[in-house]
Amino acid sequence: ILIGDGMGDYPIESLGNKTPLEFAKTPNMDSLAASGRFGLFATVPKGYPPGSDVANLSILGYAPAKYYTGRAPLEAASIGVKLEPKDIAFRCNLVTLADKNGVVIMDDYSSGHITTQDADGIIKSLDAALKKQGDIRFYTGTSYRHLMVWKQGPKDIKTTPPHDISDKDIAAHLPKGEMSDKFAALMKASQEILKDHPVNKRRVADGKKPATSIWLWGQGIAPSMPTFKDRFGVSGAIISAVDLMKGIGIYAGLEVLKVPGVTGYIDTNYKGKAEYCLAALEKKDFVCVHVEAPDEAGHNGNLKDKLKAIEDFDREVVGRVLAGLKKFNDYTVMTLTDHPTPISLKTHTSDPVPFALYKTGAIARKKHGVKFCEKEAGQTGVLIEDCHALIEEFFGKGRTETVSGLK
Repeated sequence: ILIGDGMGDYPIESLGNKTPLEFAKTPNMDSLAASGRFGLFATVPKGYPPGSDVANLSILGYAPAKYYTGRAPLEAASIGVKLEPKDIAFRCNLVTLADKNGVVIMDDYSSGHITTQDADGIIKSLDAALKKQGDIRFYTGTSYRHLMVWKQGPKDIKTTPPHDISDKDIAAHLPKGEMSDKFAALMKASQEILKDHPVNKRRVADGKKPATSIWLWGQGIAPSMPTFKDRFGVSGAIISAVDLMKGIGIYAGLEVLKVPGVTGYIDTNYKGKAEYCLAALEKKDFVCVHVEAPDEAGHNGNLKDKLKAIEDFDREVVGRVLAGLKKFNDYTVMTLTDHPTPISLKTHTSDPVPFALYKTGAIARKKHGVKFCEKEAGQTGVLIEDCHALIEEFFGKGRTETVSGLK
């Protein structure tokens, strides 16, 4: 299973009113679309936010209505933080806020894609200063993505992902609800700690963006999920640079493979991901490879980087994996994106996404000139809305459960 996060988009005038997927050179995904089952998959059920958490749970067949408890608990599993039943985990972004004509805006949801090494020093300072309250701890994740655990924390709280409000006034998007005053106090305290932090001084001197505040969101309690072994009788592994996907993998009973040089952006080790995938398939029944780069480029509104990320994903991941799979007599490969991240919006949408699923031995529907993109996927008339259907088709298994009337 090969996932290019956030590859979907809307038509862009500078691309001749084509989407990035439609414009980019993607011969390997095009070949899968031409040879296999091709269509649209509704990864985000109605009523759910179009986050990577919800969308990727759907891709792997875990109905959000039954298994989704929030993003942060999944990331907690990835970094080895065990949650007690009453613990509330929060994603803690390190962000850059800026004053623009007297209005505080979300200048950068990632603090300039701060390195994990720089972030670790900041998170440790925050934990040392704020854990004195007795019920709050901070844990280092990856890059700008970190974790705060609040023992017996508030459940009735509404938060906003910082990547949804790039360049916007943060005032209307601060946490609301139970204990919102404490959230405001935590953010203010973090800003005081970070104002003169040595890491930030060094970053500014190097021409990089400082981390000026924490931003808390994606809260939830630990979920309970069956493993792929229990569901399908198969062993598997997952490859990703982001804690969210690693956490989903851990709850799903998959081995998390650590590939050197993966970053979550366009400088990631694409080749290494493909090579580790193929090596794992010598022992495992399946591998899920996730690439974050197209999504990050979309959030940054960077069309050049998004096109590069899509083409690199197609060439270095999809292409290498397809070439390596030829040594197996029988295999199934699926490629898709989890959700669109349109350049024009800099955030996710819930539009159905293109997928292509190819099985050796299947009746070929090989057509020439097929493009793996939103438009042509829609023209096939295939729209899968049951989140269990695609993963079960991938494994060739029958339905294993019924959720909210979906068989």
